[in-house]
Amino acid sequence: METGRGRGDTLISMAEQPAISVAGLWQVFGSDAASAFRRAQDEGGSSRDIAGRLEERGYIPAVRDACFEVAEGELFVIMGLSGSGKSTLLRGISRLVEPTAGHVSIEGEDILAASKARMTELRRSRIGMVFQHFGLFPHMSVIDNVAFPLKVGGMGRRERHDKVQCIIEMVGLKGREGAYPRELSGGQRQRVGIARSLAGDCSVWFLDEPFSALDPLIRRQLQDEFLDIRARLNTTIVFITHDIAEALKLADRIAIMRDGEIVQIGTPADIVLHPVDDYVREFARDVVRGRHAKVGSIMRADDDRAANGTPGLRPDMTLEDALATCMAHYEPVAVYDDGGNLLGTVDPQDIASALKADCG
Repeated sequence: METGRGRGDTLISMAEQPAISVAGLWQVFGSDAASAFRRAQDEGGSSRDIAGRLEERGYIPAVRDACFEVAEGELFVIMGLSGSGKSTLLRGISRLVEPTAGHVSIEGEDILAASKARMTELRRSRIGMVFQHFGLFPHMSVIDNVAFPLKVGGMGRRERHDKVQCIIEMVGLKGREGAYPRELSGGQRQRVGIARSLAGDCSVWFLDEPFSALDPLIRRQLQDEFLDIRARLNTTIVFITHDIAEALKLADRIAIMRDGEIVQIGTPADIVLHPVDDYVREFARDVVRGRHAKVGSIMRADDDRAANGTPGLRPDMTLEDALATCMAHYEPVAVYDDGGNLLGTVDPQDIASALKADCG
């Protein structure tokens, strides 16, 4: 099976169960797609062979043999060009559309075997979802929009308002509880959508291009606020975007899709420094490597060649920040963790090589 894992991708340790596990997921569109898929699969070959047969027969394989895992608390970004299958993949994982084939588990539960009633329960209690279009109720105030999932669950008005007040404050809408959507800016309306998705104390959060309809300044502000919210929560996040800068800013790991297929999975540094092909390389072409690649991505395990008297580096420093320290030395510079323990070294030449594309 083609996993789509790229260079530098570190598999999640199975010592702990992943929060989300996706294996062999296909989403095929067309009349009686499930039967057509089984026939194409029975004829053998790779996933690309199967997809090719389906296309020849007039079907659309929108997601092709997707395989990945997301660790508890991880922010996993799926990105690609328009039509690459990223939103369709998210809808399959969350059962907003029924996948044609494959396996999906969320926190150990087989999602594709769950009844409709069980999926409704999960969306109310464990799975939060935010989409590009806010979907707010125009006749409801901010606090009633945010508390709506709790109302559906049968919670009383006073109790649900008390419960969501801290969420409203978290997303920066304190003082706007009584406002209606028509009285809010686009950024404020999106904050309401984010708050509503958190009202049910979700442990898994799906976001489909939540900021793409906003102007650049508000978008950057919401990204910063999103990271702040994420730091307060122990929530597993799958985030869809077509913007490489947004992906690099937010992600722990990134999956890049093309024509329904995952072509590379890796950390932001992996995507920037080690693209698997020209398609991924084109995404990262205008990225300033030194601002996204970290010292840990080029650190050497040997620790006996570090220059004496250097202040040292940290593995989470960007190469741009590390460059200033290394410029004064012709010898490798030590890398320490927060406790002062020696982790390895970084050779100034390695930083120069990693940054070379930014200077060309």
